[in-house]
Amino acid sequence: MSLLVKGGTVVGPTGAQPADVLVEGEKIVALFDPAYSQTVQADEVIDAGGKYVIPGGIDAHTHMEMPFGGTSASDTFDTGTRAAAFGGTTTIVDFAIQKTGEVVQDGLDAWHTKADGNCHIDYAFHMILGGVDDESLKAMDSLVTEGITSFKLFMAYPGVFYSDDGQILRAMQRARENGAMIMMHAENGIAIDVLVQQALSRGETDPIYHGITRPEALEAEATSRAISLASVAKDCPLYIVHLSASKALEAVAAARNDGRNVFAETCPQYLYLTLEDQLGAPGFEGAKWVCSTPLRSKHESHARDLWKGLRSNDLAMVSTDHCPFCFKDQKELGRGDFSKIPNGIGGVEHRVDLVYQGVVDGQLSLERWVETIATTPARMFGLYPQKGIVAPGSDADLVIYDPNGTTRISAETHHMNMDYSAYEGVEIQGRVGTVISRGTVIVADGNYHGRKGHGRYLRRGLSSYLV
Repeated sequence: MSLLVKGGTVVGPTGAQPADVLVEGEKIVALFDPAYSQTVQADEVIDAGGKYVIPGGIDAHTHMEMPFGGTSASDTFDTGTRAAAFGGTTTIVDFAIQKTGEVVQDGLDAWHTKADGNCHIDYAFHMILGGVDDESLKAMDSLVTEGITSFKLFMAYPGVFYSDDGQILRAMQRARENGAMIMMHAENGIAIDVLVQQALSRGETDPIYHGITRPEALEAEATSRAISLASVAKDCPLYIVHLSASKALEAVAAARNDGRNVFAETCPQYLYLTLEDQLGAPGFEGAKWVCSTPLRSKHESHARDLWKGLRSNDLAMVSTDHCPFCFKDQKELGRGDFSKIPNGIGGVEHRVDLVYQGVVDGQLSLERWVETIATTPARMFGLYPQKGIVAPGSDADLVIYDPNGTTRISAETHHMNMDYSAYEGVEIQGRVGTVISRGTVIVADGNYHGRKGHGRYLRRGLSSYLV
């Protein structure tokens, strides 16, 4: 089957221009000046007049079905990838988990089992290392050959995922040898646990104390320490996940100014939500917004600095850290003790829209929007040029985006398996129209045309984003 997307403005990292896109099978085969495409024949023609044609979004940080805090993330690979498709995301990179004491390959196999045959869009994996030892270091080498080319470590969650500095250094040294990327949850978990216990002993149990006991200084300290360890490991590529605060961003920017292979992402929650308005909501309501790193104060410059970081490329891209939990029976596990609230916010369906609102508000250019949601994730994690760009030879993952449409975010209309929305009532001045995955229309006019099992596993190469 052939498909012609006509009349739209194709947006990529180098600019926006009127162009018609011809798809044959699963691939883009040509871009035409509209004046020269009148004679092109196709089995199906989609009118994109007045709309943007962009590469399908890539969310490089999701946690489908992730066990956490005595429960599991409420979205499965089925429900989560279907919701992602509605929001213009056509690829996710999820985190397979090696728990402490487990064999790395067993953890990866478990995630393959969860995802295989259940995804509506294409997917790949990072690997969480829950224990760094001789065997897991050997496994890093073998996984790189299997297309798992990034490994996540935690400076937080002692007793669960935590790695000490020596373990982190050993993993970084191995990554420097095999070309992999080290991803880091950068918070000083040892100090945070002290602050948490002190708060609870004072009777400070409300959700807002989740944020208060994870102060910006402990994110900045851990970020700086991770950068220093990467330097000792001969400039191991380092990627800071879910960066939320100004001081941590300063540390990343300084490393990048020195020409280091240091990168970072932020998430929509840190661009739009705050400690006071969300975590500090009356009663237990703030539990809906408990995530780590936490939301930051609206009385400081964090959100402004994050938008600036996105413009300057000190922040490479926007992911979601999609790890949803329902309020009822899941978030409620932490009533009376904020430390027992499952950490996570759902947002895989809304990332493309929320970042586009930054274009409307003058925070980003159209080109930078596409870079942060699609092109840079593809380059950062070894999927480019198969993904992340509208170009001949690339997969026909396309989103036709209507800048004149509007989107109102609500739990009543979203497709994620959640009983609330972190962005309830937010209105976006833009709308995802048609979504195409490998040449197949999976969303059109608000209706779903895809199917479970359409999504394929992607073996990733090494990052093409390193300096």
